[in-house]
Formats: sequence, structure tokens, C-alpha cells
Amino acid sequence: MEQKKKINKKFIAIISVIVVIGVVYGGYKFIHSLSHEETDDAHIEAHMSPIIPHVGGYIQKVYVSDNERVQKGDTLFVIDNRDYLVQKEQAAAKLLSAQSALSVAEASINSYQANTATATAQVNTATETIKSAEIKLWRAQNDFERYHNLYKSHTITAQQYEQALAAKQEAENQLRVLKNQKTATTRQKSAATSQTDISIKQVAVAQANVKSAEAMLDAALLNLNYTIITAPISGQLSAVSLQEGQFVQPGQSLFYLINTKNKWVVANFKETQLEKMEKGQKVGIKVDAYPNEEFEGVITTFSPATGAKFSLLPPDNATGNFVKTIQRLPVKIEFTENNNKEALVKLRSGMNAITDVHLK
Repeated sequence: MEQKKKINKKFIAIISVIVVIGVVYGGYKFIHSLSHEETDDAHIEAHMSPIIPHVGGYIQKVYVSDNERVQKGDTLFVIDNRDYLVQKEQAAAKLLSAQSALSVAEASINSYQANTATATAQVNTATETIKSAEIKLWRAQNDFERYHNLYKSHTITAQQYEQALAAKQEAENQLRVLKNQKTATTRQKSAATSQTDISIKQVAVAQANVKSAEAMLDAALLNLNYTIITAPISGQLSAVSLQEGQFVQPGQSLFYLINTKNKWVVANFKETQLEKMEKGQKVGIKVDAYPNEEFEGVITTFSPATGAKFSLLPPDNATGNFVKTIQRLPVKIEFTENNNKEALVKLRSGMNAITDVHLK
């Protein structure tokens, strides 16, 4: 009987200790929850730049390997550029042809402008000559009329009358010839002016062709440069599944380059946890891969929508039976300067983390 009583006392003592520990732990958790919000639905994020070629072709040489660290501007791989060299030469030849056509068009403008100036000077000279011829005709007409009256009255001889008539006819013919010459010269001037206008338009077309050829040459040079694929940022490569002789298409995602310097945490908090959370609050971060390391962060932004809204098939509560589900909102947490730099370098994008937001 005495041994049984001793067992009961030990049992009661153990239960009491467990209850006390539970109460203390529960009290601590309750007090902790008043000033903290935690979630284990969090992971490390980093910028992942896809390596995508601008031009297609066969890979000539690969300079990197899996998981290699590279610096911005380092050559990753090279595409066979022989086809693009030919395109560049063709574009350069078209540019030379267009420039030659422009030179010819500009020279023709100068030629037609010179012809127009010459024709204009000839028209002006003809106008002055016609004026002199009209004066001579007027004088010859008056002399003829005077001699005609004198001839009727038998005051002058027939020879004198015929000389006056001949002088009048000669003046009339000379004036007619000069007017015809002026008309022909005016037509030449008009034709030269028209040709000048046409040449000006041809120059505009030739200039447009030169610009088009220059753009084609720039595009060919750009495509030629695109055959050398370089690292857009400094970081670490993913698996590089490329080999020499492999054909790649423009716009094809080949592998990724991860920015190892800029990392942050995305924590998906329940919507019921967001009431007291604000931008700028400190956050304690623990990463599953390194449980002995504790990092410090700060809330920087809240997502404009819940994670479900960004899914491929977002839920539509207006159809079917509605079941209320607590949604989660992504919260971006950036690491502060107080963290261990060597420990931060070990973190990888996608690692799981536990975040503890200090509300006060």
C-alpha cells in the first residue's frame, strides 16, 4: 500500500510539472503573439535573368559550365556568324549603291538649275531685243506710211517707195523671228524648271533610300553583334544545357543567370495576420538550410493582390458552392545591412524560411 502511494505522488508531481511548463509556454506564446506575427510559408527570392539569344543559329563555342559564377559582360557562348557577315556585306553594298544614286540625283539638280538660269537669261535678253525690234518696226511703219502718201502724189520715185516697204517687211520679219525664239526659250526654261522639280523629288527618294540602307546596315551589324552572347549582370549560372553545334532559335530561353548580390524574402501571411503589419517593421528570419543562423529583415512592400489572384486559374466565388478559405498575401521582406555577409552569400533562391514580424 505504501509503495502505491509513492507512485501516485510521483505521477502527480510529473503531471504538475508538465502542466506548469504548458501554462508557462502557453503564456509565453500568448504574450509573444500580441507583438509578433509568424509564418513558415516563406522563401528566398532573387532576380533570375533568362539567357535568350536575339538571333538564331548554330552554337560555335560555349565558354561557361553549370553553376559557374560570371561577371557582367563575360562571354557565355558564341553563335556561328558567317550568315550574318554576308548580310552585313549585302547591306553595306546597298548603302554604297544608294549613296551613288543620291550623288547622281544631286548632280542632275545642279545641271538642270544651271539650264534654268541660262534659259531665264536668254528669255530676258530676248525680251529686250523684242522691245528694240518693236521700236524699229514702229519707225519703219511710219516711214512706209509717209512714203506711201508721197508715192501716191508722185512726189517720190517707185524705188524709194519699195525701199520703205522692204524696210517695214524686214522689221516685221525680224520681230516675228525674235518672238518665236523667245517662245522656244520660254519652253526650254519651263522644261528645265520641271526637270529641276523632278530631280529634287528624285533626291528626296534617293535620300530616303540612303537612310533605309543605313538602317539595314545598322540592323545587320546589330545582328552580327548579337551572335556573341554576354552576361547581362554579375551572378551565378544555372545548369547550362548547351553544346557546340546545337541550333538555337531567337527568343528561346536557354538557361538562367541568378543575381547573387540582391536577395529578399517573400512571406505569404494569412489575411487575418495583416491587421497590425506595416511597412518598415523589423522581421526575424530563419532559413531551414541554416538553422543556426538568424537574419534580420524589414518589410518593404505588400502585394496588391492575394497569391490566388495571380494563379493560372484564379478562384471565382460567383460560381458553384462557396467555401470560405483564408487567403494569403505575399509580403516582400528585404535583408538589412546588419546581417552576416558570408551567411547571406550561402542563401539560394527558393530556400524555405520562417519569418517573425515584430509588430511593436
